[in-house]
Amino acid sequence: MPEILAIVLGGGKGTRLYPLTQQRAKPAVPFGGKYRLVDIPISNCINSDMKQIYILTQFNSVSLHNHLARTYIFDVFSRGFVEILAAEQTFENTSWYEGTADAVRKNFPHFNVQKPTHYIILSGDQLYRMDFREMFRTHIDSKAEITIASTPVDRLAATSLGILQADRKGRISSFLEKPPLDVDIEHLRIPENLHPDQAMKDAGKNYLASMGMYIFDAHVLEQMLNNDKADFGKEIIPLAIESRKVQSYIFTGFWEDIGTIKNFYETNINLASLNPAFNFYDENMPIYTHRRHLPATKINYCNFSLSLAAEGSIITDAKIGNSIIGIRTIIEPGSDLNGVIVMGASEYETPEERKQNRELGRPDIGIGRGTHIHRAIIDQNCRIGDGCRIGVDEMERKDGDYGRYHIRDGIIVIPKNTVIPSGTII
Repeated sequence: MPEILAIVLGGGKGTRLYPLTQQRAKPAVPFGGKYRLVDIPISNCINSDMKQIYILTQFNSVSLHNHLARTYIFDVFSRGFVEILAAEQTFENTSWYEGTADAVRKNFPHFNVQKPTHYIILSGDQLYRMDFREMFRTHIDSKAEITIASTPVDRLAATSLGILQADRKGRISSFLEKPPLDVDIEHLRIPENLHPDQAMKDAGKNYLASMGMYIFDAHVLEQMLNNDKADFGKEIIPLAIESRKVQSYIFTGFWEDIGTIKNFYETNINLASLNPAFNFYDENMPIYTHRRHLPATKINYCNFSLSLAAEGSIITDAKIGNSIIGIRTIIEPGSDLNGVIVMGASEYETPEERKQNRELGRPDIGIGRGTHIHRAIIDQNCRIGDGCRIGVDEMERKDGDYGRYHIRDGIIVIPKNTVIPSGTII
C-alpha cells in the first residue's frame, strides 16, 4: 500500500500578509470568521484519507502550534498526526530554511522515519477543496515521477502565475514563470483534447497554471533535492521538467491564492455573498477547525445583511453589511460596519476587566458605540472606541504603515491587540 506523507509549506515571514503576520505565522491567520488558513490544506488531506501531515514553518509559530495541538487529535488506531517542524539547529545544520525546497530538504531525517512511498507538497495560503486521491490516481495511472496540480486561467491571470506547457497526454514539457502580457504564449495553450471544462474554455481560460501542489515519488524527491537549490517553483520544478516524467493534474474547481491582503480581504468578503465562490457548507468534505464550545451568536435588533457571524458574538442594535464577524465579537449599539472583517477575540472580558477599562480610559475589546467602519480588517483583540470613523469619510488614503493602522491596496488593517481611542477618524 502507498504511504503518502503530506507536507504543508507554512511560508516564511509572510510579508505579503503583513501586518496580519506580525505576531503569527501565515498559516495561523484567522479566516472565514472561525477558521485558520492552515485548516484548508489539513482538511483536504483528512478528507482525502491522508492523515500523516507535517507543517513546515519558522516564524512566529507559537500561535500555529497551539491551534494545531488543540484541533487535530487523532486516535491511536489511525496512525494519523499533524505536527509542526519549525527550523531547528543541529550539529549538521545551523541555518534557517532558505526556501521551500530547502525546508523540505532539511527535514528528510524526520520524514524518513515514516518510510513514505510518496510525498504530497501543499501550500499553506490557498483556498480550495480537492480530493487528493484523484490527483494521486492520475500520478499512478500516468506512471509519472512528479505530478503538478494545475488549473486553467486566462491570459491576464497568467501574468502572476507559473504557466505549464502540456502535451495531449498531459505530460509537462516546459514552464514559464509569470509571463508579461507583451510576451506571446500561444504555444502554451492547453491542447483541445486535454481541456476538461468547456465553460472555462469559453471564458478564455486556456492556459495551465501551476497551483503550487506537487506529488513526488519519494526517491525522486530526495534525488531532486540533492543540491543547494532553495525553491520549488522557481528552481526544482523547472529542473524536474527537463529531466523527469512530470504529469499535470487539471483541477477545475474553485481555487484562490490568498497570500496578499487584497486577495485575503476579497476572498473573505465573498464568503458572505448570496452565491459564494467557495462553499463552506459541504458536509461531505468539511473544513475542520478548533471546537471552541461557544454559545450561538446573539443578534439584538440589528440590520444584518450578506454577512457571516461566527459563534459566541453579541451584536446589539447595529447595521452589519457585507462583513465577516469573528468569534466572541462584541459590537455595541449604533455601530455600522460595511465590508469589514472582524477577527474577534481570544476570550471574553469579565465585568471586573471592563470596569478596569473605564478606570484606565481604554475601550473594551470589540467595536464601540456609534462607530462606523468601511472596507477594513480588524484583527483579534482590538479595542475600537466609541464614535470612531474608520474608512468612512472622503479623504486621501495612501498605502503605508501609520502606527495604529496600515493601508494595503486601499484596505485599512488594524493589527492585533491595537487600541483605537474613541472619536478616532481614519
